[in-house]
Amino acid sequence: MADHMANRRVDVAALVRIRARHPEAIAEAAALRPRRPLLGGSGRLMIIAADHPARGSLSVGGDKLAMANRADLLERLCLALSRPRVDGVLATADILEDLLLLGAIDGKIVMGSMNRGGLAGASFELDDRFTGYRAEDIDRLGFDAGKLLLRVDYEDPGSLATMHSSARAIDAMAARKLPVFVEPFLCRRAPDGGLPRNDLSAEAVTTSIAIASGLAGTSAYTWLKVPVTENPDDMARVMEASTLPAVLLGGDLGDDSDAAYEKWRGALQLPTVHGLVAGRTLLYPADGDVAGAVDTAVGLL
Repeated sequence: MADHMANRRVDVAALVRIRARHPEAIAEAAALRPRRPLLGGSGRLMIIAADHPARGSLSVGGDKLAMANRADLLERLCLALSRPRVDGVLATADILEDLLLLGAIDGKIVMGSMNRGGLAGASFELDDRFTGYRAEDIDRLGFDAGKLLLRVDYEDPGSLATMHSSARAIDAMAARKLPVFVEPFLCRRAPDGGLPRNDLSAEAVTTSIAIASGLAGTSAYTWLKVPVTENPDDMARVMEASTLPAVLLGGDLGDDSDAAYEKWRGALQLPTVHGLVAGRTLLYPADGDVAGAVDTAVGLL
């Protein structure tokens, strides 16, 4: 990424003008985009995630609309993508198309987010429909991979619909020889019917990995995107549940970022773990230093 991207100010009016007058420019930019192999020489991946807004999840910390300003988000993404050893981005079509027009993802890994129908806080949250990229879209645009979220609540029938559609999406990606990153969780709602809570115990994460690994007619192109367990010391045993390659999900750092980075550091040394996918924690760090947060995460690899 050229140095000029690091301090880019996004001209929203210019983006809107292109979208309104020349929508074909998006496909043209995708066709001309320089590509690279999924894994470079290091065999490690550092991916910046920005697919939260499409699920109605805009909050960071105490700010419920932190991710709502699109120009600000794009500027943070351009800065993050400009940092050394950042491999690519995970996002929905609206964001990736803006980044295409900005030239910010040339030579990067581009990962399309596939199911965003499970809107945050909705009664149908766990019936997570595939409202984002389809396999044919990712293939047509020359993108490099897809990602899907698989949350399983044994008491919510919506989880079965999500499992079924996830399996078929994996089949469709494999038919095109495209990697798909599956992010599995076991979760449950509180007795009062509150928001689903992900269970990060060793048993639950192990079980979710086992379920995700067995989806579809082949696992040849399936990667796992897994969280660090509540007790990081459990990760070595948990990751023995599958031979599929994996990346870590960089979850909420909370107030003690140093402790969270240490959790990532240990898990990144495991033999099946090939990198890190992190979003809000790096794009919206508490101290406002996006470059510093990204560089620290890269250093863990």
